[in-house]
Amino acid sequence: MSKFFSNRMKKPVEHITGKEASAVDDVAVAASVPFGEGRGEVVLIANPIYDVVFKYLMEDNEIAKLMVSSIIGEEVVWLDPKPQEYVTEKFNVGQTTHTVYRLDFNAKIKTADGFKLVLIELQKATLMIDIIRFRAYLGRQYAHVGNVHIESKGKKTTVTPLQIYTIYFLGDDLKICDTPVLQIFPNVVDVATKQAVEARSEFIEALNHKSWVVQISCLKKRRRSELETLLSVFDQSNITSDNHILNVSEEDFPEEYRHIVRRLKMAASNKEVMEQMQKEDMYLLYLKQVERKSEEKGEEKATKKFEGIIAQKDQDLAQKDLKITDLQKQIEELKKLTKPETK
Repeated sequence: MSKFFSNRMKKPVEHITGKEASAVDDVAVAASVPFGEGRGEVVLIANPIYDVVFKYLMEDNEIAKLMVSSIIGEEVVWLDPKPQEYVTEKFNVGQTTHTVYRLDFNAKIKTADGFKLVLIELQKATLMIDIIRFRAYLGRQYAHVGNVHIESKGKKTTVTPLQIYTIYFLGDDLKICDTPVLQIFPNVVDVATKQAVEARSEFIEALNHKSWVVQISCLKKRRRSELETLLSVFDQSNITSDNHILNVSEEDFPEEYRHIVRRLKMAASNKEVMEQMQKEDMYLLYLKQVERKSEEKGEEKATKKFEGIIAQKDQDLAQKDLKITDLQKQIEELKKLTKPETK
């Protein structure tokens, strides 16, 4: 684990005092600027669209629990981070190594009839080329024999596969406009009556997962609910002249959300976080270059294929013209042979 995820940085914000608080205030400077009516004091925070900042934010368990509970609309009693799986991708921009973070949690959720345990898979992507990665990882989660709840009562042991919740934070939108947060549930319906079936089934829950998609690009000025207010820390319309920094006002957030702002303010003062953000910029530039080259290569292949087809057609037509010419010659020869002799 890197130095900036030390125990010191995992402290709740209200426990940070002295030099730590001073360092935060020195770099993440607050400023009073007009931004809408009654916006009040504006502070500078690290942009959580970056993987390193997002992970830094979610390292605070209370923030992670608040974020997850708000998105899924269920009360998370406890949230236990699983050992992270680090996927390293190397690319040719300065031989830089980029690490993709996936955040997985075992969670206990309060239900109407008690509690249930679920596996929460949380991922984020700036570019849509990550879809295959999402699918592959989800498949591995379903196949993993360790994603079960084992309960022993006397001599009886019950093994129950955990239902999977997936939460995706996407930089690109899904072409579903004006909807910052989507939820996708496996609805159970009586086929004959078309009525929804409310009863729960472990079989159905184990074989189907619930999903939520946060479209970061659609969050601009959307504050129709408490969830959209919470997620407004991702609103890219608050970006400053530095893409790594957003400006927000604590007064725009209810008190229970303000420690999220303070945590991101801390991230803005962390040198290693800022350096990693620059590396992510290089990685995204590389991906866009690869995507562009792939498109150009695809267009080039298509052009060559089209040109090949045209050339083949031209060759076929030329051969047909030769055949027609030969036939015309043969016809002329036959006409000469069959022409009546004059006396």
